Amino acid sequence: MKIAYLDCFSGISGDMFLAALVDAGVPFSILQEAVDALRIDARLDLRRVDRSGIDAAKINVLTIEGNVAEHHAHAPAPDSHNHDHLHGHVHGRSLSSIQEIISNSGLPLAVQSTALKAFELLGKAEARIHNMPIESIHFHEVGAVDAIADIVATAAGCNWLQVDRWFCSPLNVGGGHVHCAHGRFPVPAPATLELLRDFPIYSSGVQKELVTPTGAALLRALDASPSDFPAMRMNATGYGAGSRDLPGQPNVLRLVVGESAAADLHHAHDHLNAGTRIGIIETTIDDVTPELMSYIADRLLSAGASDVYRTSVQMKKGRTGTLLTVLCSPARAQSLQQILFAESTTLGLRYREEQKIVLAREFVSVDTPWGDIRIKLGLLDGAVVNAAPEYEDCRLAAEKYSVPLKQVMQTAANAYMMKEAHS
Repeated sequence: MKIAYLDCFSGISGDMFLAALVDAGVPFSILQEAVDALRIDARLDLRRVDRSGIDAAKINVLTIEGNVAEHHAHAPAPDSHNHDHLHGHVHGRSLSSIQEIISNSGLPLAVQSTALKAFELLGKAEARIHNMPIESIHFHEVGAVDAIADIVATAAGCNWLQVDRWFCSPLNVGGGHVHCAHGRFPVPAPATLELLRDFPIYSSGVQKELVTPTGAALLRALDASPSDFPAMRMNATGYGAGSRDLPGQPNVLRLVVGESAAADLHHAHDHLNAGTRIGIIETTIDDVTPELMSYIADRLLSAGASDVYRTSVQMKKGRTGTLLTVLCSPARAQSLQQILFAESTTLGLRYREEQKIVLAREFVSVDTPWGDIRIKLGLLDGAVVNAAPEYEDCRLAAEKYSVPLKQVMQTAANAYMMKEAHS
């Protein structure tokens, strides 16, 4: 299984992530072509810089005229890190307008899916902070040209890498204050802090913004798991530079890519991957409406639950109830438990951890009348035993081309079978 680890000892931002991808081997042309497809009059500028003795890649988003995209209109705040944008008040874009730019780009659906998820997460975070419907949210900083380019190009680079699972270190968020569209706020900015729920965060004392909303949203969109350095057979590293030197530490994001060594360290029954622990939270409820139960499930999924499902059960005194089961990484169990107590009527929960036995997973792409669709493969001893079209790719294609979802899924499945038959 191919994995990647983001070492965020100096935070993470969109431009740092982009540069780290290039330094780890992603062709720069992949990123530039993604930006070109957006038709937002921007291009990427790649150069080498020194950050406290570390040679690193640095990427800026430039306008067609050659200016740093939307940065030139604002003077830097004295305590802003200026990773991928300044927090000045620039022209706002609605979520729907950003979705339209991405959906009309013609980029692979897997790239669109990651980028759209990042912006949806940003929209939900802003909506929660301001207590507004997501449709009313207009992005200022993250709706700027540079942030759109950063997110979409990063999605394209990650898609090229074909990483099966992302991990990240605890996040150094920095300190001081930033000047946002709505005023002066302490670091982390409100949207960043909302997006970093359940992630381990700390401050090294540097009075700069080290984690930006864009960087936090990308971690969420990639479903990165907080972790110590995972066991792997490393095959690539990359260093992506931030805009400024930091006192006493390199201002870089380190990306390490390799093959998971979990199979070597945890030789499971029948060569299955048994190296993962999973947390299971359960409670039975009989006094909550279906609408509220659905809302609770959505909240849990947004907060990082791997899955949430409901089972009808017979409770005491003849009452019909619901067994609510939440699957999650052990690191997120406590925060999800707090959501359950806050949002539901339960008075108690059951929690346990179990060993998760999973097939090795890979993705292949097949060509369909609606573009490339990824097929998720489950492998046992290197042989494919399960194959299924990736739901998000099929959903995006169905919505974009007004085709029934079941038709897209069936066509993708047939294309995979044909491809295998002729291989």
